[in-house]
Amino acid sequence: MFKNLSTGAIGIQADMKEGLALAKNAGFEGLDLNIGEASQLAEEHSVQYVKDLWADAGIAMGGWGFGVNWRGSDADYYAGLALLPARAELAAELGCFRTTTVVGPASNDMTYQENWDFSVKRLRAVAEILKVHGHSMGLEFIGPATSRKSAKHLFAYSMDAMLGLAAAVGTGNVGLLFDTWHWYTCRSTVDDVRKLSASDVVYVHINDAPAGIDPDEQIDSIRCLPAETGVIPLTELMQILDGIGYDGPVTPEPFSKEVNNMEPPDAAKATAESLNKVWKNAGL
Repeated sequence: MFKNLSTGAIGIQADMKEGLALAKNAGFEGLDLNIGEASQLAEEHSVQYVKDLWADAGIAMGGWGFGVNWRGSDADYYAGLALLPARAELAAELGCFRTTTVVGPASNDMTYQENWDFSVKRLRAVAEILKVHGHSMGLEFIGPATSRKSAKHLFAYSMDAMLGLAAAVGTGNVGLLFDTWHWYTCRSTVDDVRKLSASDVVYVHINDAPAGIDPDEQIDSIRCLPAETGVIPLTELMQILDGIGYDGPVTPEPFSKEVNNMEPPDAAKATAESLNKVWKNAGL
C-alpha cells in the first residue's frame, strides 16, 4: 500500500505539475492521474514527457477516472464509450492501471432488479474495454442511510452487494473501491474485510467519522481526517488490507471544511500527517 493524494478530495484545484509538487513536498508517495490533462500534455509534448514529470517527482500514479457517464443517456454513454479505448491505452502506457466509479445506493426511477440489470450491462461494456488494456475497475458503494432514505427504490449500498455486482459484471477485472467511511456507515464488520482477497480491492479511500453520531445518522459530506476521532478502526482495517496483500493507493477523502479552507500546501501537509499517524499506529 502507498500513501496517495487526490487534490480534489481535500478541496485543492491543481494541475498535474502543481499536484506532483504538493504530493512530493507533503510526503505522499502517490497522486491520482488526470487522464484528460495527461492526454493533452502527451499531445503537446509526448507520452514520455508525462512519464518524466512523474519520474522526476518520484511519485507513483494512484488511480484515474475513465470518464464514461455510464448512468446517463444512451447518447452520453456511447459517446464516452467511444473515447474510452484511447484513454485506457494512454493510462496503460503511463503505467496507471486502477480506475474507479461510484454506484448510487438508490433510485427513484428503477426498481432494484431494473437497476441491477442496467448497471451490469453498462459496466460490463466499460470493463471489457478496460480489460483489453490491463486495467482494473473499482466500484464504490455508498453506505450512509441518510443518502438513500428519501429514494423510492433501494439499490446496492453495502460491501457485499457491491462484490456481487462486480461478480455479475463477469469480466474478472472488477472489484471494490473500498472506502472506510462507507464500510462504517453501512455497518459492515471487520470480519467482512478479513474475507476479502487482494483481487477484490482495486482502490482504497480512508477517512474518519465525527464522534457521538450513530452510523445511521452520519451525513456523507461531513467526515474527518484519518485517525482524527478514532471512530473508524483504521488501524485494524489497514493491517487487514496489508495482510491480504493489497498494494495499491490509500487516499484520504475527509470532506473536511477545516482542511478545505487551508492553503493548498497546508492542506496537503495536514492530510499527509493524518495518514502518517495511521501508518504508524498500524505498524506499516
